[in-house]
Amino acid sequence: MPTIYNYIYCMEILENEFMSAHTSFKVGGPAKFFAKVESESELVEIHQKAQRTGLPCFLLGKGTNLLVSDKGFDGFIIQLGKSFSEIKDLGNGKFRVGAATPLARFARFSINQGYAGIHKLAGIPGSLGGAIYMNAGAYGQEIGNACVEVVSMDAAGNLHTRAAGECKFSYRHSLFQELAANRAEVILSATFQLTPAASLGKTSADLESEMQECMEKRRKSQPLNMPNAGSTFKRLAAGAAETPAQIAPGYYIEQAGLKGYRIGGAEVSQVHANFIVNAGGATASDIKALSEFVQKKVADKFNIHLQREIILLGEF
Repeated sequence: MPTIYNYIYCMEILENEFMSAHTSFKVGGPAKFFAKVESESELVEIHQKAQRTGLPCFLLGKGTNLLVSDKGFDGFIIQLGKSFSEIKDLGNGKFRVGAATPLARFARFSINQGYAGIHKLAGIPGSLGGAIYMNAGAYGQEIGNACVEVVSMDAAGNLHTRAAGECKFSYRHSLFQELAANRAEVILSATFQLTPAASLGKTSADLESEMQECMEKRRKSQPLNMPNAGSTFKRLAAGAAETPAQIAPGYYIEQAGLKGYRIGGAEVSQVHANFIVNAGGATASDIKALSEFVQKKVADKFNIHLQREIILLGEF
């Protein structure tokens, strides 16, 4: 059991908290410190403590696109608490959403309110903040397309409000990934402008039907019954020299004969080749090694260089 290390504003800071309990892969060693914050002031205090100790910080969402080293993370892992999960209706289809809000919850909320724009993203299991960070998308919708503004906080406690155009949204990318390399900012909330279903000649029931159709496709085509972190590799750019027509990475992985291939407890899913799953007893090293093996085999066979979509954290 982790030990309680300290309290700041009644906030628990846990020592040596295993990240296998906080990631969808169900793997990962201990974070030196793990804290769930419920206010901006607590967030500032954690950053100040990290600066005093010289340790890095990493913001954890729902852990659904993350592979943490078996050695853990020698620093502070911060998770935003329930106070950062409010959905506020600003009127006329505009909503401000806290970063800790499950993306699925916001998508379903938008359907109930009769608004289109993110309803097809209900099957994505991550948080709103993580979705902004990665510009999550599915079935022709991307979170950045509906976003109009993002509020974030830097390590000094300064708030930054950026219009969507400043956030550099592109395929599975945002400005916040670039900032992570030096002066990482914590996404606190985002504002969205959604489209009334009626203006599209649709009803909430129609949006619900479209969402259910997407969910059913996901259930049939993805290994949802096994621990995984979603798509392992990014889609290849359409029109690139090596891919004149956009073809998903899973096609190349399957054509390389890698479906079902295993390293330790990690396996290329037999349901969808662009998923690596924890088939039982996998380690983070198994998963990383398998992803690298897949990259090499696809590169050798097709001269296609797959890029990981999954974020790696810690020393491998």
